[in-house]
Amino acid sequence: MKKLGKTSITLREFDANAKINSSTVLRRFGKWNDVLIKVGANVNNMFYSEEDLLLNIKDAWLKKGKQPSRRDMDNKDLSRISSGSYLRHFGTWYKALESFIKYISDNDIENSTERQEEDISIIKHKTKREPSDRLKVQVLMRDGNRCRICGVECSGGLHNIHFDHIKPWSKGGETTLDNLQVLCSHCNEALGNMDKD
Repeated sequence: MKKLGKTSITLREFDANAKINSSTVLRRFGKWNDVLIKVGANVNNMFYSEEDLLLNIKDAWLKKGKQPSRRDMDNKDLSRISSGSYLRHFGTWYKALESFIKYISDNDIENSTERQEEDISIIKHKTKREPSDRLKVQVLMRDGNRCRICGVECSGGLHNIHFDHIKPWSKGGETTLDNLQVLCSHCNEALGNMDKD
């Protein structure tokens, strides 16, 4: 690293400048990032677990309000993990999205485990009132980021997207994929005003 005047070095650079091969170093110390950490170098390409990668897609999806593209993952305001990590782990962005869809579909357990009661009502709910981030992504995947009533595209992130109970929570409606829909703030407020009348 001193010879190259860098604070970090890639495997390719190591092999081009060192007297020993990087495979020898990797056999002894494990992953390249572990080697860099041991010698006090900067780690440029962090390796993430599959769950870290999938949860980051969920966060980016919620911030954007719709499916993020591979290029979106390089936007630091939207994603904390760059697209390169997805390509290294999954091979293609399409395969990353396939894994994400399976992960989201198979793991919506967090909404169905807790029972909750409202103070005023006798209704016992099997789910929490507020949908989990995972469930919000499933609703966005199904409805897109378009209001189910007026069809307008909800833009500007989550503050303009509302996740509405089709059968109201106060009337026993559960927080499930079948009972949630995407609404714009205008239509959601209009529905709320009709329910009060």
